[in-house]
Amino acid sequence: MALFTSSSSIAGSLSNYSHSSQKLKAHSISSFRLFDRSLEHSITSASTRRKCSVNPVFAELKRSDSIVPFAATMVAPEVVEKVEAEDYQKLARQLEKASPLEIMDKALEMFGNNIGIAFSGAEDVALIEYARLTGRPFRVFSLDTGRLNLETYQFFDAVEKHYDIHIEYMFPDAVEVQGLVRTKGLFSFYEDGHQECCRVRKVRPLRRALKGLRAWITGQRKDQSPGTRAEIPVVQVDPTFEGLEGGVGSLIKWNPVANVNGGDIWNFLRAMNVPVNALHLQGYVSIGCEPCTRPVLPGQHEREGRWWWEDAKAKECGLHKGNIRQQEEGLHLNGTNGNVNGAVDNTNGDAAADIFHSEAIVSLSRAGIENLAKLDNRREPWLVVLYAPWCRFCQAMEESFVELAEKLNGSGVKVGKFRADGEHKSYAQKELQMGSFPTILFFPTHSSQPIKYPSEKRDADSLMAFVNALK
Repeated sequence: MALFTSSSSIAGSLSNYSHSSQKLKAHSISSFRLFDRSLEHSITSASTRRKCSVNPVFAELKRSDSIVPFAATMVAPEVVEKVEAEDYQKLARQLEKASPLEIMDKALEMFGNNIGIAFSGAEDVALIEYARLTGRPFRVFSLDTGRLNLETYQFFDAVEKHYDIHIEYMFPDAVEVQGLVRTKGLFSFYEDGHQECCRVRKVRPLRRALKGLRAWITGQRKDQSPGTRAEIPVVQVDPTFEGLEGGVGSLIKWNPVANVNGGDIWNFLRAMNVPVNALHLQGYVSIGCEPCTRPVLPGQHEREGRWWWEDAKAKECGLHKGNIRQQEEGLHLNGTNGNVNGAVDNTNGDAAADIFHSEAIVSLSRAGIENLAKLDNRREPWLVVLYAPWCRFCQAMEESFVELAEKLNGSGVKVGKFRADGEHKSYAQKELQMGSFPTILFFPTHSSQPIKYPSEKRDADSLMAFVNALK
C-alpha cells in the first residue's frame, strides 16, 4: 500500500516527529515515532493480548518438510455471519460513508478468525491500528518476497513488538524462485516486465494464504494508482482469488480506507504515535521490493516510485489485478489526430480527451514520427513528448510542456507530441526508448538517434535547460 503525498511533504512532516516512548493512547495527539529496536510494547487493552494456537494462514503445503508458521496474531471466535454474495454490493453502498474504524469493526465482527489483515510494510500499519481500536481479536499476515529492504524487515519487527502480535509471514516457493533465477537471472524484470517475478514471489504465496481464509482486509485507496483503483468499493466479492471453500465468490475483500486520502492516513498515524518504515524519511512513498522501488520527487505521484521503468497504467503487481480488467480493455483504444508531412494517423476511437493543446505543438502521426526518427540531417531540432492522454503524469505536465512550446515558438526548435499508447506502444518501446509515460525526446539536427530526457523534473525551466544544452 502507498500514500498520496510527495516525498518532500513526508520528510517535512516526519522531521518533527519525536522518538517518544510514551504508551499509545487512542484519544490523545502524541508525537509520531519511527521504529527502533528497543520499542516498548504499548497496547494496554487486555483483549488484544490474547494468544493461542489457531489454523495458520498457510493453506497448501507442497512438501513434507514445509514449516507451518505461528498462527494468528489475535485470535477471534469461530463466528461467520452468513451473507449472500449478491448482498455485498448493497453492504458496500451502506458503508460507503462509514469511517474506516466502523468498516473494520464490521469486517472483524462478520468473519472472526476467518479474516486476515494484509500488511505490506508501508502505511498498512493504519489497518492494524484500526483493528486494535475496535477491541476485537484480529490476524495479520504479510508476504516476504525475499527482496525487501532492510528497513522494511526492521519495521516488521517493530510492529510486532509495538502491538504484541505475531505477523504470519508467507514466503514464495523455493523451487519456483530457483527456476526463475536460474533461467532468467536476478533482474529479468527490468527487461520483460515485473509480472513474472511478482507472480512467483507475491501472487502465488498470496493465493495460498487466502485459501485459508474467507475474507481479507487490504489498504487499497482510490487515490493510490491512476486508472486502477479509482472505483474500488469498501467491501466486495474478490474478483481474483478464492477463499477457504473454493470457487467464485468464496472470498470477500474489505478495503476500509478506500475513501481516505493519503494525507489523512498520515495524520492518523501521527496522532496515534505508531511506528512507520524509516524509508519514508528517505523519500520513499509507496514501498515494495528493494530492486523495484525508489524514492519519488516532489509533485510526482506515489506510484511512480514503483516499477518506474514501465508505463503508469501498469502499476499493479497482481495482488489486486481485478482492479485493472476494465483499464486493460481500454488500452487498445487510441485516437491520435494529426497530419505531419502528409502522414495521417488512421486509428479510430478515443479513450480519453486529448491533451497538450497549443498551436506551438505539432501533433505527430505514426508515419510522421517514423519519418522524423529516420532523418539523419534535420533542418531543425525537435522536442517530442510520447504520451497517453489518460495518464495522470502526462496530464500533470501539460501546462509546463505547453509553456515550453510557446517559449520555443520561433526559436528554430520544433515541439511535437506523439500519442504512444494502444497499438503504437510497442513501436514506441522498441524504437523510441519509451519506458513509461511520459517520455520526452530531443531529436538533434546532426543525428538520427534521439536523446531521451533523463530527469523526472518536468517543469518548464528544467525542460528548457535540457533543450538549451542540446540545440
